Amino acid sequence: MQHFVVIGAGQAGSSLVAKLRSAGFDGKITMIGAEPVPPYQRPPLSKAYLLGEMAQERLYLRSEAFYADQDIDLRLHTRAVELHPDVQAVTLDSGEVLNYDALALTTGAHPRTLPAAIGGTLDNVFTVRDLADADAMAPAFRSGAKALIIGGGYIGLEAAAVAAKRGVQVTVVEMADRILQRVAAPQTSDFFRDLHQQNGVTIREGVGLDRLLGDDAVTGARLTDGTEMDIDFAIVGVGITPATVLAEAAGLQMDMGIAADEQSRSSDPHIWAAGDCASCLFDGQRIRIESVGNAIDQAENAALNMLGRNVAYAPNPWFWSDQFDCKLQIAGLNLGYTDVHVRMGDAGRSHWYYKGAQLIAVDAMNDPRNYMVGKRLIEAGKSPSPAQITDPDTDMKALLRA
Repeated sequence: MQHFVVIGAGQAGSSLVAKLRSAGFDGKITMIGAEPVPPYQRPPLSKAYLLGEMAQERLYLRSEAFYADQDIDLRLHTRAVELHPDVQAVTLDSGEVLNYDALALTTGAHPRTLPAAIGGTLDNVFTVRDLADADAMAPAFRSGAKALIIGGGYIGLEAAAVAAKRGVQVTVVEMADRILQRVAAPQTSDFFRDLHQQNGVTIREGVGLDRLLGDDAVTGARLTDGTEMDIDFAIVGVGITPATVLAEAAGLQMDMGIAADEQSRSSDPHIWAAGDCASCLFDGQRIRIESVGNAIDQAENAALNMLGRNVAYAPNPWFWSDQFDCKLQIAGLNLGYTDVHVRMGDAGRSHWYYKGAQLIAVDAMNDPRNYMVGKRLIEAGKSPSPAQITDPDTDMKALLRA
């Protein structure tokens, strides 16, 4: 009987093992997860879960019974410590060695942290990546507390929105010239800056953190412009790094993460990779897509190819973010955009990214209909003119038939 091993019990891992079974694999499946709970959704951690609006059980992607029913050996609170590609084996932290016919790495990513030298290891300095992080910071979100959010990306802004809704006095510092500079156009940055300021969040751009202050727990912060401020807690939202230690030690090829080919296979013919730990090819270039959609789609592609189906992976990136009363939905990737055009709607708005004459991405704020139109246009390779997009009289659905 064939034995497939999956290391990493997150969105990608859960999607991969489910796809193996639904696609007809009747061999042995073992999934290794470092956390003590079954695979769960991560996006709500910095949104509904942190607000206390979602119970832990509702985070679970599938019930624990699912894995038993599907004859999937789910090993929780277990770590893989070494890969042995030459003999197709994995050593676990218990000392047990598992032999595999095919292996999938869905190890995810780690949040970037601050160095201890500038206060990164003080108590009440948090990151937002897993359930333990969210549980650890929840008691700090009390009305009247003062918080510093370091990093003006989506994770930082989502945490800022939740904190502000809980009555916390929030300051966000972003070293770049504007929030969301790495991932969005100035028009989108302007929208979210205004949204946060309207809800009482202080946004400081072009200013970074010099150091956090305090003996055991953080009590203050000094910024790069010399400003000092009293704080009760800090959240570090400065990005993630792919979890590739096992893969690197095993000699797998790295390129922005574990380099996966068009069939989600690594440089080893018996090892696949999917999700935040892996990079893929998109529009002729290698990228790493940090999103739920990619974790699911790439993992399902890996599962099919572990079964010998020879299916090429064609990413269709999509993302979302919830902040205050705004739902942001993103379709496509704005890499190399040359201009952005704004369409105003009755309840929301959308920002349309073009590379020359080609439509490549859409940011939609409380505008789900135009988001869906944009997503379908991008996937179909259609590019309406900017004049059509910005004309309020344009029948957007008609663009799909053009």
